[in-house]
Amino acid sequence: MTERKRVIIDTDTAGDDTFAILTALHFFNVEGVMITGGNVQFDQQVENALYTIQVAGMSGKVPVYKGYESPIMGLGESQHVTVQDVHGRDGMGDSFFENAIQFPEDGHAVDFLIKTVHENPGEINILAIAPLTNIAMAIKKDPTIVSKIPHIYIMGGTNNALGNITPTAEYNFYVDPEAAKIVLHSGIPITMVGWEMCTQYSIMDDHDHEEIEALGTKGAKFFKDVNKVVMKFNKTIHKLNGTTHPDTLLVAIAANEEIMTKSNVYHVDVETVGELTRGYSLVDINDRLGRTKNVRVCEEVNREAFKQALIGVLGSIK
Repeated sequence: MTERKRVIIDTDTAGDDTFAILTALHFFNVEGVMITGGNVQFDQQVENALYTIQVAGMSGKVPVYKGYESPIMGLGESQHVTVQDVHGRDGMGDSFFENAIQFPEDGHAVDFLIKTVHENPGEINILAIAPLTNIAMAIKKDPTIVSKIPHIYIMGGTNNALGNITPTAEYNFYVDPEAAKIVLHSGIPITMVGWEMCTQYSIMDDHDHEEIEALGTKGAKFFKDVNKVVMKFNKTIHKLNGTTHPDTLLVAIAANEEIMTKSNVYHVDVETVGELTRGYSLVDINDRLGRTKNVRVCEEVNREAFKQALIGVLGSIK
C-alpha cells in the first residue's frame, strides 16, 4: 500500500470547504488545519473546521490553528467581503450545529506552517482552499521554507473565464490578490484549479443529491445540511443547476491526479490594482508575455471519477 501523503490544509471553512476537509482526512495524513479570513466571520470559520473534523470522527487528532483574519492590505476597520448569502449565516447552510468538542491550538497558523515545513523538509504539501494570506505571510516571514515545500494545490482564480464574486475575479484571489501574487511567484511548484473547472465538472445536481442522500450515512446527512443555502443561491444567482464543489475538486485532484485529465503549465499572475479587474487571474495560454511558466493549470476533469470520490468519502462517514 502506498504511503499516504502528508498535507496541511489552509481553509476559510464554510460550505464546500467542509467536504474538502473530509476528503483530505480520507486520503491524506493531515498534519493540521490553518484558518484564513474569508467566507464568513473568522471565529465561525474556526468552529466550522473543528466541527467538520468531529464529523469525521477525528476530534483531537488534527490540530486547528488560527491565522490571519484579514487580507495583507486589510488595514484598520476595513473588512473583506464575506459571503453568508452563499453559505448561510453560519457558513453551514444555516444548520447551526452544536459546538465542537475540540478547541483551536495556541500559536499562530503561520508559525505552525513554518515549523512543520522545517521539521519535515520535502514532505508537507499544502492544500490551499482559501485566500492565500497565511501562506504568503509565511513565505515573507521565512523565505527558506520555499525550497522545502514540494507542492501547493490552489483552488483559486480562473483560466480566462467568468469569476464568481465579480465578473472578472474568483473569490479567493479577489479577497487577497496581493497574497496570491506572492504565492504564485514564490517558486514553489503549484497546481491551480480555477472556478471554471468547478462550474464545468463539480456541480452536484438534484439527482446527485438524491444519490448521496440514499447513502444514509452521517456523511450524507452532513452534505445535505451544509448545502441547503448554496443550492438556492447557485440556481438564482449563478444560474447553475446544483451545488458547487471547487475545494473538494481541488483536494480530490491532489489525492488522485488521474482525475485531472488535461493540464498545462502557463505563466499565471494576478491583477492587484485594476479598477474593474482586481483579483483577475491572468493565464497566458498563448505565451504572449514571454514570461516564466510558473503554474500547472487544470483544464479538464473526469467528472464521474470526481463524483465517485466524493460519494466514497461521504459513504465512509458512518
